[in-house]
Amino acid sequence: MSGILEGKRILITGVLMESSIAFHAAKQAQEQGAEIILTAFPRPTLTERIAKKLPKPAKVIELDVTNEEHLARLADLVGEELGGLDGVVHSIGFAPQDALGGNFLNTPFESVATAMHVSAFSLKSLTMACLPLMQNGGSVVGLTFDAQFAWPQYDWMGPAKAALEATNRYMARDLGKQNIRCNLISAGPIGSMAAKSIPGFGDLAAVWDSRSPLEWDLKDPEPAGKGIVALLSDWFPKTTGEIIHVDGGLHAIGA
Repeated sequence: MSGILEGKRILITGVLMESSIAFHAAKQAQEQGAEIILTAFPRPTLTERIAKKLPKPAKVIELDVTNEEHLARLADLVGEELGGLDGVVHSIGFAPQDALGGNFLNTPFESVATAMHVSAFSLKSLTMACLPLMQNGGSVVGLTFDAQFAWPQYDWMGPAKAALEATNRYMARDLGKQNIRCNLISAGPIGSMAAKSIPGFGDLAAVWDSRSPLEWDLKDPEPAGKGIVALLSDWFPKTTGEIIHVDGGLHAIGA
């Protein structure tokens, strides 16, 4: 029986560690029949080492999503490797330390601008860089952390994720005519490298211990990875502009 991504060609960003959601999306995408290519920044060699733990070899391309030269050359590099693309996974987020950890009211605009550029605007930048390779339509899937709420310690990454979610909706509007679907997975907290960079992450994650209807495991990125793979597949052919929660159901619980 063939997998749900059989014959698909997928670009995946954000594979930093085995614990990252992007790694599990890449692993499951390969298991479901996709050819994948990875991007990495600032240390492609780290991603190359982690990529060796995937079921099949995967090429790694250096990509800084804030670098116009990197974006301009991306389609050529990916095209040489895969010929085209059917899907893109955006798993990129960053905020300077002074934009996190309870410093919301004192964060300078320069740090906020960096968070917005890397974490939100890059969804548009990455997609447009890949657009020449998606002549037959496709699926763009990003990762958010529910921006409806003000989370402890998350500070300016919250508005950055809100901007990401709005960007996803506008992209869905403008790319639908090209049969490109744009959706997000809103994942619960995972003990990834990105999470460990947030001061007081444990306080944020503890919310899931008391409020999540389904038991939540900080050490298990697989459910979010499966959500990404599902949205990359043809099983959501008319779903776009959507946010699918893979958070144990916490988003639905008031208190």
